[in-house]
Amino acid sequence: MKRAALPALLLLSACAPRADALTFTSLTYRGTPYTVVGVDPRRDRLQLHWRGPNGEVYGTFGAVRDALKARGERLLFATNSGIYAPGLRPLGLHVENGRTLVPINNARSGGNFALLPNGVFWLKGARAGVTETGAFKRANLQPTYATQSGPLLVQGGRLHPEFNARSTSFKVRSGVGVCTDGTVKFVISDAPVNFYAFAVFFRDRLRCPDALYLDGSISAMDAPKLNRNDQLVAFAGIWTVTAR
Repeated sequence: MKRAALPALLLLSACAPRADALTFTSLTYRGTPYTVVGVDPRRDRLQLHWRGPNGEVYGTFGAVRDALKARGERLLFATNSGIYAPGLRPLGLHVENGRTLVPINNARSGGNFALLPNGVFWLKGARAGVTETGAFKRANLQPTYATQSGPLLVQGGRLHPEFNARSTSFKVRSGVGVCTDGTVKFVISDAPVNFYAFAVFFRDRLRCPDALYLDGSISAMDAPKLNRNDQLVAFAGIWTVTAR
């Protein structure tokens, strides 16, 4: 009897859904508090959203949550994507479900986005990366999801060459990094920080050799587990992690 039961148990185990690997961590590094959300693209359902089926911009975490619920998905986490232009249009590359909805932006001047090098955060299947914009174009990766923003915080373990440890430009900032173990780290500083310190946090504390700035003081997250939704303005792209 015991021998007959073993294959059935194995079958049930194989068919069981994988648990999500999503983590939420509060860290203080060199005096600055951060909220870090860890996503494992091999186990977590990470997606990017901009417009609904009717063409209207979602704009809010609530609108995305309702749309996901309608198709049987439960929102576990959401945060703003990259810098956007007037009219709630992504300023740079925006790819959803393999479709390029906004092309690469090659701007070389004008704000943080064009503080070169900038880059692309992308997801292809169960693999994620942060890649400098020119290298991304040459690689022809054809990602499932992607967003372009700037500046790059860390590139191959090196901080952006324009960052200055003595900078007096302190703001709340958000970013995303891909770490040596393949996990994705979405980060919001819970106090104002300059670019240099923000980049050092990704490189030295989180061990992410590649990281990209997403946006500044308007950055927010929706995390039901933390009872947190601090969105104050509408966004263009919104990243989500969901469960079925």
